[in-house]
Amino acid sequence: MLRKWPNWLALGALAAALALLLLWSASARAAGLLTPNGGGLPPLEILDHEVKVVIEDGYAVTTVEQVFHNPHGRDLEAIYSFPVPEKAAVAEFTYWIDGQPVSGEVLAKERARQVYEDQKAAGNETALAEQDSYKTFDISVWPVRAGRDVAIRLAYIQPAQVDTGVGRFVYPLEEGGVDEQKLAFWTANETVTGRFSFDLHLRSATPVEAVRLPAHPRAKATKEPDGSWRIHLDNGVLTAAALPEEESEGVALRPAATTPAFRLDTDILVYWRHAVGQPASVDLVAHREPGARRGTFMLVVTPGEALKPIAQGGDWMFVLDKSGSMSGKWHTLVAGVEEGLQRLRPSDRFSIVLFDRTARDLTGGYLAATPENVTRAIGDLATLQPDNGTNLYAGLQQGLRRLDDDRTTSVLLVTDGVANVGETEQRAFLKLIGKQDIRLFTFIMGNSANRPLLQAMTRESGGTAVSVSNSDDVLGAVLNAVGKVTHEAMHGVEIEIDGVETADLAPARLGSLYRGQQLALFGHYRGEGPAEVTLKARISGRPVEYRTRFDFPAVARGNPEIERLWAFAAIEEYLQELEDFGADADLEQAVVGLGVEYGLVTPYTSMVVVREEVFQQLNIQRGNQARRAVEKAAAEQRASDPAQSRRVDQAAPMFQGQRPSLGGRSGGGSGGGAGSVGLFGLLMVLLLAALAWRTRGRLGPATR
Repeated sequence: MLRKWPNWLALGALAAALALLLLWSASARAAGLLTPNGGGLPPLEILDHEVKVVIEDGYAVTTVEQVFHNPHGRDLEAIYSFPVPEKAAVAEFTYWIDGQPVSGEVLAKERARQVYEDQKAAGNETALAEQDSYKTFDISVWPVRAGRDVAIRLAYIQPAQVDTGVGRFVYPLEEGGVDEQKLAFWTANETVTGRFSFDLHLRSATPVEAVRLPAHPRAKATKEPDGSWRIHLDNGVLTAAALPEEESEGVALRPAATTPAFRLDTDILVYWRHAVGQPASVDLVAHREPGARRGTFMLVVTPGEALKPIAQGGDWMFVLDKSGSMSGKWHTLVAGVEEGLQRLRPSDRFSIVLFDRTARDLTGGYLAATPENVTRAIGDLATLQPDNGTNLYAGLQQGLRRLDDDRTTSVLLVTDGVANVGETEQRAFLKLIGKQDIRLFTFIMGNSANRPLLQAMTRESGGTAVSVSNSDDVLGAVLNAVGKVTHEAMHGVEIEIDGVETADLAPARLGSLYRGQQLALFGHYRGEGPAEVTLKARISGRPVEYRTRFDFPAVARGNPEIERLWAFAAIEEYLQELEDFGADADLEQAVVGLGVEYGLVTPYTSMVVVREEVFQQLNIQRGNQARRAVEKAAAEQRASDPAQSRRVDQAAPMFQGQRPSLGGRSGGGSGGGAGSVGLFGLLMVLLLAALAWRTRGRLGPATR
């Protein structure tokens, strides 16, 4: 028996109130160069940090170039750490040796580390990109010569989808500060002493009305004649590399002493809003070389207004993390809960469970949402102070004991998910959630939060886990959330493709699809020509089917990056199985195999750079170098052509009508901090509907 959704007015109010949770002022650690605490080693400097992003065809390619400087009298190792962008596949890691760029190759993690250490011991130039579980990418470079600079470049690819007519991109830097051992060992230098710049080019065949950077009002956003958008942000520092050649002679790379430094401590978050009235669509992006036996595809389904409004009432269970890592957010959390509770109807009920090292039922069960009960509960919350470890299992267990089978219940979990007390095995959490008929909605607080665990739990319950950033917008999130909870959803979604053989589909389980949400499916195909594609689902218990027909191409060379995105989606499936069921040598080897073949950094693979002759001596094939060259050539060709529509169901539309949109519900505008509703990216959606992925982080310019 599926539980019904509460009244949309109450939910919308709760969404607005709990959105305040984003606005905390946390003292979390940011990305930067690491130096051992108390080790006596002098810190290195981040001289320049330049970011370039291109968003097109349903994915984003981010390229980061950094220059590290050693102001000291001896050679040193540079170790740079930054948060793992959600669903990001590293495509390139380049290190300049003798003034020439040398790109890296992916090996099994242990072998890559051994190669790096061997070259370092021999005094040879080398670099290594590793992934620390779900938390950070760590970049090691040896050596940074005394008094000299070194340059590196990192590029990664990730999906860039749109929800209810609004897209969201995050360049994350705030790590979240949940890895206590790492914090105890390292101190981070997060200051860019020279030039910081961020440039984003948004190319969309669907008209984009406005863009917004809520945390960076000084950013410049420009709409080009071809309909694309360019966003630029910097700290006002010029270098020779940034000037035209005729103006750069004699310009020093090092800034003057008065140059404003830039701190890598705030996410750069970019929203874009599509024009209202866009048709529902099925889009296909494929890659297939001439003569290849198989191709790779990304299928993106954007339904129309097929989901009817609903309105039901029920119970609210708040499960709140009161551990030490929530110290900087507690007062804001209390304010958000207060605002939400005050907007419940008297017929609704609420319960509050707290957890740190142990769990506590603050309200003693469910209370009617009367003004007196709300005032008393908020008063009790306000007197508490976060402390101790995180017994997440006990908190959930305590909350789930209070469920009433005769009442509609939504469980709202607010946590960073870093369980370090009591039960910590993911399988135990899944078993606990699987026993209950509830939907769990989780605010994933921080870039270093345990996303695998929290997303697995919410997937098991049919709810949503959404990562959030301090730079996110609030108003748009409320509009988005209200739009979702006031409408039916498609459950048990399946895609069937007939006429063309397909295989290796990822994700294997599509789950639910909510109003305004897009579905993205990756896979391989053999053959070519017409295929019939059917989407099957259930809406309020009744089966529905939507069909269309279109051609799979015999040759498609414009988007080779799709191969990496497919491989990353497949790796995510394997990693999820490992998290759910524990170590498995075959699954780990499958991750290594895909990582090496497609040049992807994972928890089991790393990318290493050595001199060209060393690659040959060690018999390391230059497959990723060749793959990256193909991707760059295709990107250059796309940049010279107008953005092309990838819609393939024009002749036989899968859905009738327009796709849902938030556009037109509030003022327009563009650029900087003013303008479009800038839906902060599904934070509230998490609270009330089931989404399946998003991001959380912080980066951004601040002149200090």
